[in-house]
Amino acid sequence: HKPNGPMLYQDLSCCLLALLLQANIAVRKQKLPETISLSSFYTLPKTPFSASSAMSEHQSEEVQQIEKLYEFSERLNASKDKSQNVEDYEGIIKMSKTSMKAKQLASQLIPRYFKFFPSLSTDAFNAHMDCIDDGDLGVRVQAIRGLPLFCKDTPDILSKIVDVLVQLLNTEESVERDAVHKALMSLLRQDPKVSSTALFTHAGVTPTTDDQIREKVLNFVKDKVFPVKGELLKPQEEMERHITDLIKQSLEDVTGGEFKMFMDFLTSLSIFGGKAPKERMQELVEIIEGQADLNAQFDVSDTDHIDRLISCLQLALPFFARGAPSSRFLSYLNKHIMPVFDKLPEERKLDLLKALADISPYTTAQEARQMLPSMVELLKIYMPAKKTVEEMNFTYVECLLYAFHHLAHKVPNATNSLCGYKIVTGQPSDRLGEDFSELNKDFTERLTIVEDLTKATMKKLTQGMSEHNKAMSAAKTDEEKASVKTKKQNTTTGLRTCNNILALTKPLHAKVPSFIGDTNMNLSWKEATKPLASTTKTATTIGGKRPANSNNGSGNNGAAKRGRGSGGVQQSQLVNKAFEGISSYGVGRGGRGRRGGGRGRGQGRGHW
Repeated sequence: HKPNGPMLYQDLSCCLLALLLQANIAVRKQKLPETISLSSFYTLPKTPFSASSAMSEHQSEEVQQIEKLYEFSERLNASKDKSQNVEDYEGIIKMSKTSMKAKQLASQLIPRYFKFFPSLSTDAFNAHMDCIDDGDLGVRVQAIRGLPLFCKDTPDILSKIVDVLVQLLNTEESVERDAVHKALMSLLRQDPKVSSTALFTHAGVTPTTDDQIREKVLNFVKDKVFPVKGELLKPQEEMERHITDLIKQSLEDVTGGEFKMFMDFLTSLSIFGGKAPKERMQELVEIIEGQADLNAQFDVSDTDHIDRLISCLQLALPFFARGAPSSRFLSYLNKHIMPVFDKLPEERKLDLLKALADISPYTTAQEARQMLPSMVELLKIYMPAKKTVEEMNFTYVECLLYAFHHLAHKVPNATNSLCGYKIVTGQPSDRLGEDFSELNKDFTERLTIVEDLTKATMKKLTQGMSEHNKAMSAAKTDEEKASVKTKKQNTTTGLRTCNNILALTKPLHAKVPSFIGDTNMNLSWKEATKPLASTTKTATTIGGKRPANSNNGSGNNGAAKRGRGSGGVQQSQLVNKAFEGISSYGVGRGGRGRRGGGRGRGQGRGHW
């Protein structure tokens, strides 16, 4: 090319050769063929051109290398005793260190004949690993695809191959990462037990754990392995038990999100399904108890432990409902948490009370007798003794009254000495000879004050609903309508709380009260947001089946509460907003949404 002049070529074929080479490279970078055929190495002219002699010489040399590899492979294929063709296999290993295309083809041939040459196994494997470390993407991908072939006839090295592939999960190249995923899945299908064992050694936390690799492994397990468990876990019961044991070993130091991922998977297994015995539910609860650190000394300033404890309690609720014992959780709460309840962070108090309300129907009589004194003490704190008080937290009172009913239903005569009732069971614990009339007077007066405050607040909430309806009719923009809709939802939630409180206090005025022992009442934070046209009607209804709402805390199993960030408006916030400025007695200060969790315990992995 002359400056300011036309571009000249000594030979037009030279130009075409350069273009073809560029096109060939571009194609290989975009998508590599699954196999390499010999014909693909003869797509360019073999005749050297004076303008590109160096390029032609390189091309000619590469073609010779490919031809040589095919000669080695053909002789090995034809040989009845391949172990005698040592020179051919040595030639393949040698060619894996030459040109780019020769490396790609050698990466297919080395694992194919690997089992026949144990004396060359180290050299062969090292040569293959060199291809995996090659600077060319095409060579690396082809070498990765060849890794599972090593294990086809030599399964004793499967764990080592899994370890190699795990390290390659950290690649930033999507094509390369996809090849790694496919290779790992191939090994998992080949030998699920050995492969999963090797894979899960990288899912736990040790002093030498690479957090980045561990995260890649967990993502692979979640996205690729768990969805095809039915295909991989065979024989089913044996492999489900094996994978359960592997998961247990990986839970030493996990985030809230990681723990939930594992628990969701475990509960999807048939051994923990709907027909599973009570012992299996107990096994799941024991796993959760381990995460809750129930053997640790409680420190009220350890917010991470508080978060973990409450989240684990919520996660265990479905298993309590299916017969698993809750005694360890309740004993820990009664011994360590209830005595310092007032010192807990405000945003955790309501979470704990909700969890206690949810667990109360599944307590035993012994557990109920142990918990009732603490529950009554909290009721006396949050049920005002005089109308001159400035605050009452309606949601706290709803939680406590609901839990009180269910605990008292299990051991009704325990309320004689706590609330002054006169329930006769014929047991010495009736304590009928003692005078608890002052306790009864105090308790019933508090109930009356709660009812008065609740009714007054309901009146104002109902008036507020009427105003919201008018505002909705007058709203013109989408923003205005959304704002009014939120206010109506908040007010509806407040009305539900008030209705539940009145339903819970009414039977407690009798000397021999009737304690609620069923779960027909829908607690306010589990209520779904109803269509706006029927919110007022819904608010006055207690009981009845309502759909769940993912944003309101229903089904308190921790599913949406232990992520790395909180999302959505929590139901407790809605209640507070509904009561704000309406009742002269306020609403209380608890109930902010849960903070997101980060890493777990042990090695500075952040908040759970």
